[in-house]
Amino acid sequence: MKQFLSFVKKEFYHIFRDTRTMMIILGIPVIQMLLFGFAITTEVRNVQVAVFDPSKDISTERIINRLDASKYFHVVKMLNNPDEINSIFKKDHNINLVIVFDENFNENLLHTGEASVQLIADATDPNQATTLTGYATNIINSYQQELLEGAKIPIQIKPEVRMLYNPQIKSAYNFVPGVMGLIFMLICAMMTSISIVREKETGTMEILLASPVKPIYIIVAKAIPYFVISMVNLTTILLLSVYILKVPVTGNFYSLIGISLLFIMVALSLGILISTIAQTQVAAMLVSGMGMILPVMILSGMIFPIESMPVILQWVSDIIPAKWYISAVRKLMIQGLGITAVYKELSVLLGMFVFLIFVSLKNFKTRLD
Repeated sequence: MKQFLSFVKKEFYHIFRDTRTMMIILGIPVIQMLLFGFAITTEVRNVQVAVFDPSKDISTERIINRLDASKYFHVVKMLNNPDEINSIFKKDHNINLVIVFDENFNENLLHTGEASVQLIADATDPNQATTLTGYATNIINSYQQELLEGAKIPIQIKPEVRMLYNPQIKSAYNFVPGVMGLIFMLICAMMTSISIVREKETGTMEILLASPVKPIYIIVAKAIPYFVISMVNLTTILLLSVYILKVPVTGNFYSLIGISLLFIMVALSLGILISTIAQTQVAAMLVSGMGMILPVMILSGMIFPIESMPVILQWVSDIIPAKWYISAVRKLMIQGLGITAVYKELSVLLGMFVFLIFVSLKNFKTRLD
């Protein structure tokens, strides 16, 4: 028994001495609990709303105040012209809902007992759009219920829901851009992450180091075959999306291809960076595969709305390349916008690509020394 306890004690010492093992054992459960607890929520909060209110009466003011006071909505813009209603979604991509009141809203309510309000939602994410219109309808219905208590005639406020870009509420419109980002990020990064590590494990790294080829050319040469294969993947995915899933490319096709190729280069350069750091193919595969699935699925906006996450997780999501790509694909493919609408996403992805290539090259040079 004494020998057994000594053996157990030795094993404890062995684990406590290994800092990385301790971090994995104790750190990962904490990180996963925080991520799943705060990030994974189907509840939509802090949604930015625009309002067109030609009536400007006491009833519309109270409804607007109730919407703004709720935890779900934040009224950020009052529209002055009905022509702004559709264009606001293209100009301000943070607005997900526009509320349009009838003219003489309160007067109609008092005299005829009926008034209508239109709820226009961005349905590129159909689940979020349905949730938003449901929240807004409930708030309007609660105001109507209060009016009924002291009214002499029956009162009815009719919310009319209109879904932009995806009137049929097809779920494929939402998951196709997300799956495109997930596939390219995982496949491209995993393919290139083992490229340099394989040379180390097979012992051919010395031949590369002794060759007169510059490190940058070695990195580019390793990435080019995977880039060509990824272009085939892109073609296949787009054909499946358009002809099988019936998700049309309503925006500029060449812009979509251009930003997709840029995202593929970002994913490839991330794989190259992992390849210069990892010592074995198994480690490279684990980092590129397992290490990316969770952040991409949770923090890219693919499934869960980023606006509803805590601010610190929103900051973390900014360094996930898939977040910017998925946002750009939704605008180009679903909303039908042009390249000018995705300048921000384009700039961020380009900056990430330059940074990852620079760090990879720096790390590769260090190993040459």
